[in-house]
Amino acid sequence: MLDRTPGWRTGKTLADGTIKLSSNENPLGLSPDAREAVIESLVDANRYPGDYRGALMEELARYLDVKVNNLTLGFGSTEILQVAVQAFQGPNTPLIIAQPTFEDISDYQDTMPFEVEAIPLTKDLQHDIGRMRESAMRRPSVVYFCNPNNPTGTITSSRDIDAWIAEAPETTTFLMDEAYLEYASDDSFWPAMKWIEERPNVIVIRTFSKIFAMAGLRLGYAVSHPTTARRLNEHTVQNSPSVVAGAAGIASLKDKGLVDRAITTNAESKEIVHQTLDELGLDYLPTNTNFIMHRIKGDLGEYRNRMAEEGLLVGRDFPPMLDYNRLSFGLPNEMDRWAEAIKGFRKNGWI
Repeated sequence: MLDRTPGWRTGKTLADGTIKLSSNENPLGLSPDAREAVIESLVDANRYPGDYRGALMEELARYLDVKVNNLTLGFGSTEILQVAVQAFQGPNTPLIIAQPTFEDISDYQDTMPFEVEAIPLTKDLQHDIGRMRESAMRRPSVVYFCNPNNPTGTITSSRDIDAWIAEAPETTTFLMDEAYLEYASDDSFWPAMKWIEERPNVIVIRTFSKIFAMAGLRLGYAVSHPTTARRLNEHTVQNSPSVVAGAAGIASLKDKGLVDRAITTNAESKEIVHQTLDELGLDYLPTNTNFIMHRIKGDLGEYRNRMAEEGLLVGRDFPPMLDYNRLSFGLPNEMDRWAEAIKGFRKNGWI
């Protein structure tokens, strides 16, 4: 069915031939097992998704080696972030974030009365734990770590984060966004899952959008202490996820080769980008994700427009890093096309 759908294909190439390298999506698409599960689940599309939700919770608990009562499901990790804000923020509880970082969580300030304190990354592009910690000491706070960080792709030392968590009062709530966990290869990074049983103030947030290639189906989750999970679940939609997302999630978790396939493809594409940027002498940040931030020469908007004219959609602005572009990794052949385009820009004197 999916193979016969106009415009459907693996990779970042859209139906009109444009290659989308701007949204950090997994170019492999749904695994074959997940595609089949989606098709088979359509017979239940007229049913409420409770059976799928229960089966997904059990499969996810096995996958993570946690209990079902540690889990909270949402429509992508963005809903989990919104739920966490609803559960823990307030007029006297600021949200402390890095700058730049994933911006969705701070956008919830538009409809809720809380203060956002954005603290610039350090010179080596880690979260400035010293300044964040100083800010959190003044009053109850929610601290957001996106690690690996989006949009920089860089790592903040897990050892340094752990040292803070170990000493922090329960009035400091830590939201640990690990959307790019599986892509991380830096030895200074490890997951924050070890804290969930002893620290109710630590919430680990993950997504099926990246490594499992389910961005369009919207499925994310939190792992936390049972008391914290209960509080989060009070703010969620209990009919989530949909039948289709539940079926795809279960099949993806059972596909033992899926993660390795995605990591291997990502590494191949990253190598093409590294070689191209090295050849052109353009600086780039070390990345532990499925994207890279690389320097450009000239106006960022003009660069993006020229890439669009070549049929390549690249990343938006991420202030204050306006001399860098965030490039998502597609399939290797798609990155070859990007490489050809940017080399052409050099010949024209544009970068």
